[in-house]
Amino acid sequence: MKPLVSILIPGYNAENWAAAAIESALRQTWPRKEIIFVDDGSTDRTLSVADKFSSRGVFVTSQPNRGASAARNKAFSFCQGDYIQWLDADDELAPDKIARQMEVADRLADPRALLSSEWGRFIYRLNRSKFTPTLLWNDLPPVEWLLRKMSNNIWMQTGTWLVSRELTEAAGRWDEQLSFDDDGEYFCRVLSKSSGVKFVHGSKAYYRASGPGSLSDVDASNRKLESAWRSIQLHIRYLLQLEDSGRTREACIKFLQTWLPIFDPHRPDIICHAQQTAEHLGARVELKDTMETLRWKFAWMKNVFGDKVAFRAQAKLPQFKHSMIRFWDKTMFQFQRIARP
Repeated sequence: MKPLVSILIPGYNAENWAAAAIESALRQTWPRKEIIFVDDGSTDRTLSVADKFSSRGVFVTSQPNRGASAARNKAFSFCQGDYIQWLDADDELAPDKIARQMEVADRLADPRALLSSEWGRFIYRLNRSKFTPTLLWNDLPPVEWLLRKMSNNIWMQTGTWLVSRELTEAAGRWDEQLSFDDDGEYFCRVLSKSSGVKFVHGSKAYYRASGPGSLSDVDASNRKLESAWRSIQLHIRYLLQLEDSGRTREACIKFLQTWLPIFDPHRPDIICHAQQTAEHLGARVELKDTMETLRWKFAWMKNVFGDKVAFRAQAKLPQFKHSMIRFWDKTMFQFQRIARP
């Protein structure tokens, strides 16, 4: 009998996307699967949208709003699968995503192997997804994977992973204290318990770029900033537990330097802790002078309109550009739905 794969979907205020995520789970060509959807106290119609799939074998339940990690832990408590596929309620999977990975899992016969896949970003139109390979799109031992992630500030999306039950249980529960980068921390922990990553070419997950206000967006709230700092500290701990060397310490320092600006000016206390951590690792991290980071595209504005206008334009233009791209993609998506016979 083929292994059972549990597809676990947490959802919060995802009424516009939950149906597509569940459909992509139902369309999986892997024959033995169960789908569990946990609504995390949504205030919109997410639960009623998911409930419509109960007649097609999807197990749907709900809980008071406690965060994505708590919803994932609850979903896992119900599942029976030999392998676990995590899927956020606004993302999707290619129909053969799990089947391709399970073929590799069967060949490896190693329950501690962590399977990953290609992933692409999209906004509304799935067929416009952009797949951009990184240094993590390879077979890698745990230390090398973490070195590459932390040195280059790159990552893998939640839906890419397929994890055996043995490895899932060895890693432990999702950290419910984290409201930001909970997936980054969790899969680093899974990785640290694994025998290594096996990257499966052709297996695909789709990540919806939700934009500002999403869980993946870092804002000035204390909750997200404290969560980010906790995740950074845990990343460093996991890597150094695997290997405490000059190269791993250098990766940790690069990681600290990359993330330091998000705490400025809101949390000088965290900046101080980060600098102390870097000094303990044998180096220093500093906030760069913003006057040195004005890109050439905006440098001319400094002489004409002054520093404040130039830096404000540099900060706001990408947001405006992204909003225009979202508007156009949504318009074309709606047009295609109307035109579809």
